[in-house]
Amino acid sequence: MTSRERFLEVMRLGQPDRVPYFEEGIRDEVIHVWKGQGLSGRHELARGFPSDVRERMELNLDPYPELKHWPTTEKDLDYFRQHLNPDDPKRFPEQWKKRVQNWKHREHVLMLYVHQGFFLSMGVRDWQRFYEVMAQLVDKPNLVRDMMKAQGRFAAAITEKVLKDVNVDAVIFSEPIGGNEGPLMSPEMYENIVLKTYQPILDVLHRNHVETIIFQTFANARILIPSILKWGFNGLWACEINIEAMDYRSIRKEFGRDLRLIGGIDLDALRSSKEDIKKEIQTKVPPLLDQGGYIPLADGRVREDVPFENYRYYRELLRSIIEK
Repeated sequence: MTSRERFLEVMRLGQPDRVPYFEEGIRDEVIHVWKGQGLSGRHELARGFPSDVRERMELNLDPYPELKHWPTTEKDLDYFRQHLNPDDPKRFPEQWKKRVQNWKHREHVLMLYVHQGFFLSMGVRDWQRFYEVMAQLVDKPNLVRDMMKAQGRFAAAITEKVLKDVNVDAVIFSEPIGGNEGPLMSPEMYENIVLKTYQPILDVLHRNHVETIIFQTFANARILIPSILKWGFNGLWACEINIEAMDYRSIRKEFGRDLRLIGGIDLDALRSSKEDIKKEIQTKVPPLLDQGGYIPLADGRVREDVPFENYRYYRELLRSIIEK
């Protein structure tokens, strides 16, 4: 099977020849460190641990041109909307027509990022803006909701244009919404302020028969899972979780196979010992694989503090379980 066929078969709860191997995103600085630990180069990594290819299609979803100021009153909303033009060619990847032609014959997985989540959509890239947005949530919730509505309609319009040209294998809503203590919104507020504004995007996805809608989040978003399921998400990709509440085994037990899972292997185990790696993988991966709808993957980007020998052991152990 091709990488694409494997991925689709897993998401459809079918019987692939094996689940996909997705690389965690190993940067050049990690390869440089690993060369001092016995790795000859990236080619050795690719040869020894081949991965199924997945491609991220990212759109420019930020206000453009850049805002001089973020809205503070309802009067600012027209100014805000003027910077959300879905017809601007700069919103799309370069060489769009050529890419579309290439994608028609692809054998790899193509994932479209359709929304960058609440905080990034509200311009939170530093602490000052974070405090401003949190204050607006309390004092001006209608303004915040209207800004998110504008972002939702804008993202829906772009997504519609993309899906007219290419069939994607999954879409991702990226939602860094809190920390290990939980999200910074209650489920009720999250539904009213955020999920309702995603509805235009979800409508576009359903009209275009997109099967896999993934909620990609960070840390502990457990209490939001019932909400995202209610709104039509059917995939969870939790990153940098490091907390029992997000253990995929308990999530699967509570929510069943309606929620496909990607990731779930604690990256901290790869920083530790082979015994810890073995325990992490052998206790989590086999039961989830048996149930289907699961792609095992470390829950974060592999960095320089993961020894190459540990990464090699992790991949070899994972392969022995997947291909037994």
